[in-house]
Amino acid sequence: MTRDAAVARAQAYFDSGALLEELARRVRMPTESQNPDRAPVLVDYIETEIKPALVALGFTCRTLFERDWPFLFAERIEAPEQTTVLGYGHGDVIRGLEDGWEEGLSPWQLTERHGRWYGRGVADNKGQHSINIGALRAVLEARGKLGFNAKFLMEMGEEKLSPGLRELATAHKKLFQADVLIASDGPRLSAGRPTVFLGSRGAISFDIWIDARKGGHHSGNWGGLLSDPAIQLAHALACITGPTGQIHIPEWLPGGIPDSVRRVLADCDLDTSADEPKIDPAWGEPGLTSAEKLFAWSSFTVLAFEAGNPKTPVGAIPPRAWARCQLRFVVGVDVTDVLPALRRHLDRNGFHNVQIAQASDEVFYATRLDPEHPWVRWAVESIFRTTGKKPAILPNLGGSLPNDVFCDILLLPTIWVPHSYPGCSQHAPNEHLPLSIAREGLELMAGLYWDLGEPGVPGSQSAGRNG
Repeated sequence: MTRDAAVARAQAYFDSGALLEELARRVRMPTESQNPDRAPVLVDYIETEIKPALVALGFTCRTLFERDWPFLFAERIEAPEQTTVLGYGHGDVIRGLEDGWEEGLSPWQLTERHGRWYGRGVADNKGQHSINIGALRAVLEARGKLGFNAKFLMEMGEEKLSPGLRELATAHKKLFQADVLIASDGPRLSAGRPTVFLGSRGAISFDIWIDARKGGHHSGNWGGLLSDPAIQLAHALACITGPTGQIHIPEWLPGGIPDSVRRVLADCDLDTSADEPKIDPAWGEPGLTSAEKLFAWSSFTVLAFEAGNPKTPVGAIPPRAWARCQLRFVVGVDVTDVLPALRRHLDRNGFHNVQIAQASDEVFYATRLDPEHPWVRWAVESIFRTTGKKPAILPNLGGSLPNDVFCDILLLPTIWVPHSYPGCSQHAPNEHLPLSIAREGLELMAGLYWDLGEPGVPGSQSAGRNG
């Protein structure tokens, strides 16, 4: 059999409705990791959906637990000397937010409308790992074997910032040993352009607040005499960036953008569709392109701000003001110095009464594989061969995911091939996946998995894991 036969089988899997049927069944499982009541469903998703699908492909599967969170590890070892590829996916989803969906749509019912599949998880991440499992099946059916060793790790807590994943990887390094990570999550650069990204921006969330006094006081009797913590906190936040979002804390910024990163981003235009917000070109770091701002620089966001009672304001000076903030950062920023640097900056600007503390959220670390790495060239050539389209190469995702587990703990080159797009409404009502992306994703992954069993793969366990 041939490569074209494997791609054709992947197409037939889509055209027959088999992917739709499997994904619809998986969407019906409300795997909300932020909802403690859904804990049994998280285990059920592994045991009743993903494990049987991989066992049918000749994988040996086992369920692991770390910090009470379930993980699935599966492997199919065909020959020790062959290339070993680690795959990854997450079966948990963000809360359904049922009340916000359009009429006739539900987070727990896959619905086809206007060339899209709607349902919670179709883009993040049930649709993406279902596409990859389907592509593996297509190669097995066409070749009779994969031609490489495959390992697969699924977690059920990614939307809770992957609790236990780092401890699991540290404890099972030998079990997860591979030559490369090839996985799918996040969006493409645009709906019509296949994309490869090589890491992710880091993220740290923190609280910043002022406790001025106990209780509110009448704004007529005390206005002009008592400090207003909301006004003070607004000024403190304003000193962190300029009026157009330019960050004023040097320690929060990379020393520069590597030439290899600039080169690949020069080929990445951020075209927004009618469903997506229009980019504000004057926002962010001056002198950078939109792609450089998103994929090669840091950004600061105020996620929430509260003072007094926002829903029922009264005429009183509030006793307290609070904000939840977030820094997205790239390789070159020391995450351990983010909050100390903020403290120094606030003190220099006279805001000694402002308090700061890291939020309870875990930290995502910034990672990036060199865009000129042999595995990148190999993946790009494979995708172009299948689709006839030149893939976008992103040095890292603009968002965050636990890529540091794979590159820093397991020491793997990391190649991510996303099967979604920026306007997919992940984490919001009306999450959807265009059928065109799902079908093309099956095709290009079948081609990529086929090529892993052919000569010319960069590196192997015997040649060294970094190619």
